[in-house]
Amino acid sequence: MDKIEAKKRIEKLREVVDHHRYLYHVLDKQELSDAALDSLKHELFKLEQQFPDLVTESSPTQRIGGKPLDKFKKITHQIRQWSFEDAFSAEEIKDFDTRIKKMLAKELGHSPHIEYTCELKIDGFKAILTYEKGILKSAATRGDGVIGEDVTQNIKTIGSIPLKLKKDIDIVAEGEIWMGKKEFERLNKKQQKNKESLFANPRNVAAGSIRQLDPKIAASRNLNSFIYDLASSSTSMPDSQFEELQTLKDLGFKVNPHFKLCSDITEVIKFWEQWQDKKDKQDYWIDGVVIKVNKIEWQELLGYTGKAPRYAIAFKFPAEEAATKVEDIQIQVGRTGALTPVAHLTPVIIAGSTVSRATLHNEDEIKRLGVLIGDTVIIRKAGDIIPEVVKVLTEARDGNEKKFKMPSKCPICGGLVEKGTIGEKQKESANHYCTNKKCFAQEVEKISHFVSKKGMNIDGMGGKIVEQLINEGLISNFADIYDMKVGDLDSVERFAEKSAQNLIEAINGSRKVMLSKFLFALGIRHSGEETSNLVSQSFGSINKIQKASPEDLEKIEGVGAIVAESIYTWFKDGDNKELLERLLKDIKIIPPKKIKTNNSLFSNKVFVLTGTLSSMSRDEAKEKIKSLGGKVANSVSSKTDFVVVGDNPGGSKYNKAQELKIKILKEEDIKKFFNIK
Repeated sequence: MDKIEAKKRIEKLREVVDHHRYLYHVLDKQELSDAALDSLKHELFKLEQQFPDLVTESSPTQRIGGKPLDKFKKITHQIRQWSFEDAFSAEEIKDFDTRIKKMLAKELGHSPHIEYTCELKIDGFKAILTYEKGILKSAATRGDGVIGEDVTQNIKTIGSIPLKLKKDIDIVAEGEIWMGKKEFERLNKKQQKNKESLFANPRNVAAGSIRQLDPKIAASRNLNSFIYDLASSSTSMPDSQFEELQTLKDLGFKVNPHFKLCSDITEVIKFWEQWQDKKDKQDYWIDGVVIKVNKIEWQELLGYTGKAPRYAIAFKFPAEEAATKVEDIQIQVGRTGALTPVAHLTPVIIAGSTVSRATLHNEDEIKRLGVLIGDTVIIRKAGDIIPEVVKVLTEARDGNEKKFKMPSKCPICGGLVEKGTIGEKQKESANHYCTNKKCFAQEVEKISHFVSKKGMNIDGMGGKIVEQLINEGLISNFADIYDMKVGDLDSVERFAEKSAQNLIEAINGSRKVMLSKFLFALGIRHSGEETSNLVSQSFGSINKIQKASPEDLEKIEGVGAIVAESIYTWFKDGDNKELLERLLKDIKIIPPKKIKTNNSLFSNKVFVLTGTLSSMSRDEAKEKIKSLGGKVANSVSSKTDFVVVGDNPGGSKYNKAQELKIKILKEEDIKKFFNIK
């Protein structure tokens, strides 16, 4: 066979194999026997070996072609990744509906009728897929929402993930990787036969499989997928969430078929109730229903909080419960010095996970529940929430139970324990605190928080490493981290030259940090990720935050009196001032991009982009428009002020803009405002 004939045969074989892959893995249909399909794949493989220059990255033979990796590379997401807020009751979901209606009424000037798209929340592992001209270019984990890990080789092994779309377009799609219950049982039988540890649940196996350095392991696990979000596209975006799911199906993705358009929140609750009864009949695990405002234009108006979209919520199914025994109650000391009583339990399986500990929150909660050491209790676990004790079975007592007493001294450092308050504006707290600022447990937790992904993101510096470094006297606070050299780690157990070098490189890589992440890393009590974003955007620099009064901080929408007092108190503390001064010598803080609202073309105007821009990506253009005070929507409506047209624009947006007599701008019209020549 000559090369021309081989090329034709290879193309036809790829077409046939991919068609039957789609039928089997996406539509759950089988028209060819496994043996027949394997023979076609084998012929394709042999031809590609004979003509290696004809191999393409979208060929079915490339699904398991990668060599084992040394480590995963980092990958920066084109689109920021968010998590959903959770609701656990019909009352909470009604509150969500009320909140959405109120916000939209303010934006639209009238009270809208809202439709919601409901999708099953699959208990799996999130993946972000990037396609260029229809070809899968990369697949990444969620990571911290901004940076994930490149797991392309492993994702390629999943039959339901298309290597080539049905259209030659650029998109970013998001979805869930999962393992079926039957496959999970098969895998655990194999583990048992080999006298190896059993896996706890399918979600953990899916996540672990995707994070294997050898793609052959992922390939052996028979993973599956459901794609649920079209994050960006080089063509026009759908106008609704319901249409978006249909678009994903049309592109060749496997989409969970059980999504529904609900006319109101009552219908949403009914759908949620129905699936509580039906969820166990599916081959995949479902832990709730994701509810999204159906209209994309309204999703964009509602926007995001510091960590989640306002237009969507995860409506979780009722928590699973189990009975077990409290063997002991021990104290855990956190980064703020708070002493948390933790129940050590006889291990019990809840929601597919083995639970051996549960939080008791504080002394007041122990008294309210009436928990004694030795009690039989009901434990509840909902999703990723820490298990908690919800009830004591007093009728199961045998008289050997013992009362728990909160210690007067810290079990770690021996420091005095007091029931805590912070600042003049917070009266009484239910928590007890260790008053010793140099408490070892606090230092470990504080530094672990500082180096975490959401903070300074120093890879490879987890809690155990932090504890080792403190024990060796190498660090005692945040600033000491930046004084360490490779040679300093020689004395630390299990630190070889390579691992020492990696840690120092990770530390050096964190010397430039966004203001919001730095503020979060400081671990100020009551100030989480969202508050850090709000404060950094409002003040713009660490110097201005240092000088802010509690009243200045309270002016920020979303920052209350207790939070404001806590931030103010942290920056006025003498030790913290000295620590901050040292840190600022080693760290460059990047200020947030300020939103300019004085530009008449952009201020509070709604833009829609269509077509390909030559001087910047579409995401770059969106960020620039927002930085100048504008808003960006995916679809053209009466609320649109401008449509920016690039090369090969989508006809629907352009035509609708003309129909509504909306002003059309060319790329050249807006470039001058972006300082692009």
